[in-house]
Amino acid sequence: MLEKVNQVPIKFVFGKGSLKNIGVLTKSYGKRAFVVTGRSSTKKTGVLDRVIGYLKEKDIDTVVFDEVESNPLTTTVKRAASLLKEHECDVVIGLGGGSSMDAAKCIAFSAVNEGDISDYIFGKEGKNALPIIAITTTAGTGSEGDSLAVLTNPETKDKKSLKSPYIYPKVSIIDPELMMTLPSSMIAATGFDALSHSVEAFLAKNSRSDIEEMALEAIGLLFKFLPKVYKNSTDTESWEKVAYANTIGGIVIDQAGVVLPHGMEHPVSGLLNATHGEGLAALFPKILEFSYKGCQEKFLRMAKVIGIEEQGLTKEEAALQCVKAFEKLLKALDLQVTLSQLGVKETHVDWLVENAMKTMTYAISNHPIPCKEKSLKELYVACL
Repeated sequence: MLEKVNQVPIKFVFGKGSLKNIGVLTKSYGKRAFVVTGRSSTKKTGVLDRVIGYLKEKDIDTVVFDEVESNPLTTTVKRAASLLKEHECDVVIGLGGGSSMDAAKCIAFSAVNEGDISDYIFGKEGKNALPIIAITTTAGTGSEGDSLAVLTNPETKDKKSLKSPYIYPKVSIIDPELMMTLPSSMIAATGFDALSHSVEAFLAKNSRSDIEEMALEAIGLLFKFLPKVYKNSTDTESWEKVAYANTIGGIVIDQAGVVLPHGMEHPVSGLLNATHGEGLAALFPKILEFSYKGCQEKFLRMAKVIGIEEQGLTKEEAALQCVKAFEKLLKALDLQVTLSQLGVKETHVDWLVENAMKTMTYAISNHPIPCKEKSLKELYVACL
């Protein structure tokens, strides 16, 4: 199933029950694992205990750090890296959704690179990182398939990615069974994030033909199977398709980058700690409306993979139907939200525009349609 996943130096272990391999996989990289996870979900589901047990079977000691926020902070990473050094851990395991995996990557990086990680996020080059194992429990961020890790600086509210070849996971475990216990709201939000990744990589100026084909495959799968797992979280077959598409999303943004939706959303969740997928859902329809006329051919290609019949329609009408299909999907996922519902006020807009231009310049410039500050402001206001 993962025959196309050859763009990145990661060993992918995919399939139902694959979590049980964590012990033997980790043993190749270290003897004391620093397990990074969130505050509750992996404990409630028993997944954390299972991971510790599988590691123990292979004589691997564990130190658990379970303080990762939904939008992980630079200060949390600094504290965790100190704890890792204190316990002399030699391998880092990120267990959970994107927050846990991103934090794990940054902790592994901070353990061998001195100084403030914010400096590295803004361009300072690192030299290495401890080995990273990623275990994703959501089909959302694609962090198991990329060299990116998003952190928020609590002082500046800057939410920005560390990108480094040193933070590719050595191994990523994608076990769809781990995703079945997610609440429906998280299935929707994380799943839409996964869809956003593939759409943005497909539209990106920096994309290329092989990435576009991978992204289109993931878009088609998510349109078909994400609503199914949202309605029935025990649908194993559909989860396999959604999990696969999510990993593809991570790979394609690693190669092509993100564009305007992520460029505008990161300031929102950085400022207000909003759920990332909900922020994307609030922004996506208006951004697609802003974009579809200027890259009609790509919207027509998306329309085809999501099942829109073009017969009897002009090209512009078919491209617009593609935009409407995203709105229908958001309705099916109960994700029709506005920025106002996420806490954004009109008084925040100028700061959001300024912060987007400061922290997400690459995403804005990677968008297929030019977007200056005036357009950013108009889009933020339209999404309130």
